[in-house]
Amino acid sequence: MNHREDPPAPIEMENAIMVVDDEVTRAREAVAGSALHTMDGAIRQIALLAGIAESPEMALSLQAAEQTFDRFSGVVLGRPAASEGLPAGGAFAATLLILRELMHHLKFAAITVRT
Repeated sequence: MNHREDPPAPIEMENAIMVVDDEVTRAREAVAGSALHTMDGAIRQIALLAGIAESPEMALSLQAAEQTFDRFSGVVLGRPAASEGLPAGGAFAATLLILRELMHHLKFAAITVRT
């Protein structure tokens, strides 16, 4: 996500969502019936921020990812990031946006986060 503001401006988020949606839609057939697993530290951070208890294997549900994205949307609309306990920065915004769009559009109920 190439943006000039931190957090991104609402229009920047809308543009990013459109780009990610287009790319995610292309992957629909390739991932049908798959499960999501990751060892990515940024996604682990999102799981923790979503309230998932720290453990060697954590399940981040689509609902929890959506709720975290909703919190971030409030930050984009002007609420201080610190009030939501969310980090600032483009990397966090991009990871959360891509994860949420991937899970939402490809109908993944959860992603398993392992250490």
